[in-house]
Amino acid sequence: MRVALAGGGTAGHIEPALSLADALRRIDPNTEILCLGTERGLETRLVPMRGYELGLIPAVPLPRRLTPQLLTVPGKLAGALSAAGEQLDRIQADVLVGFGGYVATPGYLAARRRKMPIIVHEANPLPGLANRLGARLTPHVFTGHPHAQIRNGRFIGIPLRRQVTSLDRLAMGDKARAYFGLRPDLPTLLIFGGSQGAQRVNEAAFASRDAFRDAGVQVLHVVGPKNAEEPQDLTQDGIPYVAVPYVDRMDMAYAAADVAMCRSGALTCAELTAVGLPGAFVPLAIGNGEQALNAEPIVRAGGGVMVNNADLSPEWIFRQLIPLLTDTDRVVAMSEAAGRMGRRDADMELAREVMAVARGDKPTPDMQLPEDDGDEVYYDDGKDAR
Repeated sequence: MRVALAGGGTAGHIEPALSLADALRRIDPNTEILCLGTERGLETRLVPMRGYELGLIPAVPLPRRLTPQLLTVPGKLAGALSAAGEQLDRIQADVLVGFGGYVATPGYLAARRRKMPIIVHEANPLPGLANRLGARLTPHVFTGHPHAQIRNGRFIGIPLRRQVTSLDRLAMGDKARAYFGLRPDLPTLLIFGGSQGAQRVNEAAFASRDAFRDAGVQVLHVVGPKNAEEPQDLTQDGIPYVAVPYVDRMDMAYAAADVAMCRSGALTCAELTAVGLPGAFVPLAIGNGEQALNAEPIVRAGGGVMVNNADLSPEWIFRQLIPLLTDTDRVVAMSEAAGRMGRRDADMELAREVMAVARGDKPTPDMQLPEDDGDEVYYDDGKDAR
């Protein structure tokens, strides 16, 4: 089987694609996989590092809404569509799986022109234009959020790394804390803000160092590679505060922690619930506000708390977060609630669906062809692609 994956630009698109690739190879080690990407995205580092082939195509950014910027898209899209088609032809792909982002649109349209099966995975509750387009071209649409607003969507969860989904936090806790130079006997807060860090989160955390020390709370703080070059040990009075630029073993970081203070991207929320780690979510107000929407079901279920980015302050940390960290019974209850929200098998479930679609199996009963609502979607040869 030959599978093309289109998910470039950000870790939120790339990591689920690579987790699906790993699952496909576990089912059939002979599966040939090609990842479509651009030369300016994280995929140039992440895809080869995981041992997969990367096929480069031009980036075609799509605005999330109908704006004048859309007028510049057709010219850029033609070249990207041609490049994507060449990549699909080169490996004679049996199926294309798109995860949104810059490369998804040309991937979807190139596959459509070749009458190739298309699968869409949408991680966020509010999809961008690329996946909204893709959902019009196929009945095979899967979502990472139970209430995703996308045509024909079926909730499956977000494919995650086995390194994360196989984690036993309790069994690995002491080893993980030793790995980062933390003590085994103190409440532990993990702070991170995505691959590049988060300025507001970093500032509030560093301003709360004395409060953490006084409460006996130790901290593992991933500040982002732009904010530090080397790890820093900021321990005070025997209470560790370890600041590191980057962590390539997030499974160990999750195992070391009792609570995480972090952004609430779709991938972060999926990983925290998969391992049962409570989150103090600080959603970034970007796009359609999807970060807050990602965290809301977890908070409602009792698996986390949420504070607006503008309201995050040392005072909030002192009055809300530290009392949580030092309340063992509450942390345990929140861990159990978060774990009940998690999906650990989305990678294998999606992999089985991909193989079924590539074989030509009929859609399952709850996956029906898109209805015609009068909207039209065109690709560059002018044919109606509804």
